[in-house]
Amino acid sequence: MTTLTARGFLFDMDGTLVDSTAVVEAVWAELAAQYGLDLAELHAFGHGRQSRTTIHHFLADRGADVAAAALRFVDTEEETRLDGVVEIPGAAALLGALREQRAPVALVTSASLPLALARMGAAGVPMPDVIVTAERVEHSKPHPDGYLLGASLLGLAAEDCVGFEDADAGVAAVRSAGAQLVVVGETNLRSTVDAPRVADLSRVRVTAGEAPGTYTLSV
Repeated sequence: MTTLTARGFLFDMDGTLVDSTAVVEAVWAELAAQYGLDLAELHAFGHGRQSRTTIHHFLADRGADVAAAALRFVDTEEETRLDGVVEIPGAAALLGALREQRAPVALVTSASLPLALARMGAAGVPMPDVIVTAERVEHSKPHPDGYLLGASLLGLAAEDCVGFEDADAGVAAVRSAGAQLVVVGETNLRSTVDAPRVADLSRVRVTAGEAPGTYTLSV
């Protein structure tokens, strides 16, 4: 068991709090077929990044209208296909426990606000009071903008927070922001990461720390 001390908590959404794998794979498979893209390359690049970043990467050379149409397709389908979107085990309980302790918590996701609200609601995971979505940052993960903003909105430095992530881009963002890192899941990372790792959130525990305003995280 690893113990970390923090003043605040920053959570990614997909793969960390919510399992949306079935929906994501179906939508992006349809996009790949429609535009003649390599699905494996799409997933390898896009995991943890904003949809607009991935679409620009693969379709920018086909013109702005094509890229815009592809983004509309992905946004519409992902926001309305919610069957199979479920909680990562322990996510709701952990966020509930943090709320009871009045711990500062922010969601930091590459999803849009409508998509974040839809998926968190479908999975039954309580939404933190502070939400950083794609609309609020100029640079998406792996840039640290989202995590820096999330910590700032909590009134904290990123160094005083723990970031929970499942994807390479998100891990890089947490690390670049200077926050402590906990990796959720066992199969998503292509790179080797020296950080505490949990299969899900069911055994993560948070208690009041010794110093005022601190929390002890056991993973």
